[in-house]
Amino acid sequence: MQTTNTVLMIRPAHFAFNPDTAINNRFQRAPLDPVAAQHKALEEFDGYVDTLREHGVEVLVVQDTPAPHTPDSIFPNNWWSSHADGSLVLYPMEGQNRRLERNKGVLQVLEQRFAIKHTIDFSHLEQQNMFLEGTGSMVLDRQHRISYACHSGRTHRDALRQFAERLDYQVCAFHAVDRHHAPIYHSNVMMSVGRDLSVVCLDALPEAHERQGLERSLRDTGKDILALDFDQLEAFAGNMLEVHDRDGQPLLVMSASAWRSLKPAQRQHVERHTHPVVVNIDNIERIGGGSARCMLAEVHLPARASFQ
Repeated sequence: MQTTNTVLMIRPAHFAFNPDTAINNRFQRAPLDPVAAQHKALEEFDGYVDTLREHGVEVLVVQDTPAPHTPDSIFPNNWWSSHADGSLVLYPMEGQNRRLERNKGVLQVLEQRFAIKHTIDFSHLEQQNMFLEGTGSMVLDRQHRISYACHSGRTHRDALRQFAERLDYQVCAFHAVDRHHAPIYHSNVMMSVGRDLSVVCLDALPEAHERQGLERSLRDTGKDILALDFDQLEAFAGNMLEVHDRDGQPLLVMSASAWRSLKPAQRQHVERHTHPVVVNIDNIERIGGGSARCMLAEVHLPARASFQ
């Protein structure tokens, strides 16, 4: 299935501005009061979890540890992904402190609850300065096995090729830039793909043939496209994730800033396909440079018998 009812989230122990990633994440802003930033992040995180659960989504919460300090652990979808065949994939991360997230207990939680048949580890590519930051770098159409990815310092062509060959995906790669012509650091801040709806900032693709190729691929796989502008991109409207509730009904999770940025006709467009689930994470967005989708690691693994 394209969507899942189960997500994993990391409750932050010391959420903070990350200078390691701010080099090429133009969404990040340093806080005036770091202590208040952590307090507010906890409020937003707990509210997010409660909202998802109220909408019938199963949320596994893992508490981060203070040491080693990993300021971006709240965004777990970048260093691992899971797949319905029982595969768990580990990814090469550009940020040095982001690599430490792999050793903070998440894998043990997954191993206890789910049947992991294969672990595919690409993290060794870090030694070659080749990076592919999970479902940040790639937006996966799991139904049609297409990996949508914009080229950046965090998404290397050869790493992308290795993922596609190992997991039997096709690649639709392109260049994407913000309004200042700077490369967009992660594909999932400019597009999302659900069962029937794709939200995408086509304006971010400066090359006409790549823009047409992306649009054609989405339409050929039956996606109804909701096009965003740069103002909406900057409000994280591209950083949405479709999941489903316990009855299989589609939900589109997004931040309050993303929802506010949509025009009435665009909101109606969303509501034709899904039920919007809106969460307030203004503080996390501003400091971390990531939004609602980045905070959700989708679990597609089969459950162990004792948890079924």
